[in-house]
Amino acid sequence: MHWRGPRGIRLGIGDWADDLIEGMDRARRGVEGYFEPTMRLGVTGLSGAGKTVFITALVASLMQRQRLRLFTPEAEGRMLAAMLRPQPDPDVPRFAFETHRDALTGPDRRWPESTRAISQLRIALRYRSAGFAAGLTGPSVLNLDIVDYPGEWLLDLPLIDRDYDDWAAHALALAASPARRPHAEQWARALGEAEPGAAHHEPIAEALSASYTAYLWNCKKAGFSALSPGRFLRPGDLEGSPALTFAPLPRPGSGARGSLHAEMRDRFEAYKRVVVKPFFRKHFARLDRQVVLVDALGALAGGPRALGDVTTAMSEMLAAFRHGRSGWLDRLMGQRRIDRLLFVASKADHLHHEQHGALAALVEGMLGEAAERAAFRGARTRAMAIAAVRATAEQEVSRGGETLHLVRGRREDDGREIAVYPGELPHDVPALLALARSAGAGDAPEDWPEAEFARIRFAPPAWGERAGPPHIRLDAALDFLLRDRLG
Repeated sequence: MHWRGPRGIRLGIGDWADDLIEGMDRARRGVEGYFEPTMRLGVTGLSGAGKTVFITALVASLMQRQRLRLFTPEAEGRMLAAMLRPQPDPDVPRFAFETHRDALTGPDRRWPESTRAISQLRIALRYRSAGFAAGLTGPSVLNLDIVDYPGEWLLDLPLIDRDYDDWAAHALALAASPARRPHAEQWARALGEAEPGAAHHEPIAEALSASYTAYLWNCKKAGFSALSPGRFLRPGDLEGSPALTFAPLPRPGSGARGSLHAEMRDRFEAYKRVVVKPFFRKHFARLDRQVVLVDALGALAGGPRALGDVTTAMSEMLAAFRHGRSGWLDRLMGQRRIDRLLFVASKADHLHHEQHGALAALVEGMLGEAAERAAFRGARTRAMAIAAVRATAEQEVSRGGETLHLVRGRREDDGREIAVYPGELPHDVPALLALARSAGAGDAPEDWPEAEFARIRFAPPAWGERAGPPHIRLDAALDFLLRDRLG
């Protein structure tokens, strides 16, 4: 017996019971939230976009606020204190803030390890409200729960409404496309030797799954981003489980029970039931606001195909968001909607500030359709070019009567200080994205932008113990995300 649940998801009796229990828990959290309000901020992006650095810098900056001049509550003197609080959800790993901060500030400064699974951190913000009411109510507290999760996991949410044969046909067609075929040779050989209608044997299933995962990793290394299932690349604590041991197979003439195809189909359904739906219910559907980090510079450096694939992946990710303003009944029942969505072009310190407008425009163009959809549903959106931790300084030199805008920093591999000219970003974003969408497996055209900004990795900078990290527009990002909730 089934019924049609929210967002058209097909649910069974077991799912209905889970939803009932989760609804009661949401109601409890909603009532508790009226005594001490909580805002859940999701931070996501594809691997390499800078999520861990962003969260670490955001928390460090809220605790040491000397560099937050564009954060209105701080500029007005209304921010009183910020402190870390115990983990609110006992079944979610804590974001390792102290470890990541020590990596950035220790004697051997280094960038922290990237996000591999979901984690969470609560920071309590004590502030005074603005206006006449401040003198009557006294200081207030907002609990900010920051939820860090891999963007690759969002790519799985559309699977909820797909069956195995539909997904498998799409995955096989992608693997056979000219752009991906060179990366699928091992997988193609394994698939050619498989007999979908034959009896299931676990070693064969494991070998097919491993080969398909290797194909996804080959695509990732080649600059592709629209890769699903996302947990194959970021398995977290499910690595090696049967729910992650399947692969796409063509449909055989007869789908007998016990066949390899039938087992793969069952595991695909288990993946949705055990992995995708719980993530949606327990974490994703509870977010109030969302930050989406985009490594637009890395995508641009990868050429038209990489830029087009990142654009497609981000659009698919953002299609899963529940946008719009929540009413009082929604809040009481714990039903959340994302009412503010911040698109962040990371690593802005790799460019001179004169290029930051073009970088933000590139991200706006990449995510334009998703931003319009969110705005139509009542959410506020904004795109910014930021550096959560600024690793460079700007320098200008004159050569032959021309001024070159350089960035200078310490190179990560050998510690040498260097200055580089990062080049100029294109200003005709629609033409650039049109070229990216039409790109095949060929090389980038001659007029594709230079990518000096992506060839050098700068080391983290030093900053004082009593100040937050140097940054570019992190305070403006905080103002967009928090100002109205600290009013």
